[in-house]
Amino acid sequence: MSSSRLEAFSDGVLAIVITVMVLGLAVPKGDGWADLLHTSGLGLLTYLLSFVYIGIYWNNHHHLFQLHPTVSGGVLWANLHLLFWLSLYPFTTAWLTETRVALVPTVVYGLNLLGAAIAYSILQNTMARQPGGERVREAFGRDLKGWVSPALYVLGIALAFIVPWLALLPFIAVAIIWLVPDRRVERYLKAHQDAPGEDDAA
Repeated sequence: MSSSRLEAFSDGVLAIVITVMVLGLAVPKGDGWADLLHTSGLGLLTYLLSFVYIGIYWNNHHHLFQLHPTVSGGVLWANLHLLFWLSLYPFTTAWLTETRVALVPTVVYGLNLLGAAIAYSILQNTMARQPGGERVREAFGRDLKGWVSPALYVLGIALAFIVPWLALLPFIAVAIIWLVPDRRVERYLKAHQDAPGEDDAA
């Protein structure tokens, strides 16, 4: 079946996740810069980090389905599994903010990031095993970024037990790594313009 309905549903869920996160930001009671910094400063920073993560997943999700625009039942469930972890971002982000980056909320936030990364990897591998999945395997290759990210999340979770604020450094590093444009899919599609199914993937 076509992936269009799955993609539309996923886009809607991610839009709601972002909306819920921004609605959770505390509004300053005063009208000065100091009020904004004291009341919303940390919240804006954690919101920005989580927003970037949502944007990264949205971008990668779009590229993934350009390579393989048809889905199976397994892909539908793998995609729902990913959306489950992403839908937790507003909760874990808010808890991290309200506790001023305390130990347990920081660990839970890291586990949320790790869970989403594993879920995306499962989705990608599920699509790679479908008929026609060789396009996914060829485009992503060894997928070094996909292996480094979970390792950095685990490092961040471990650092949280030493100093919770230190855990944010690996989390931010992963976001920066993925913010660097990943041209693998574009390069693959450009090199295989005449490949079967390409017209549907564009």
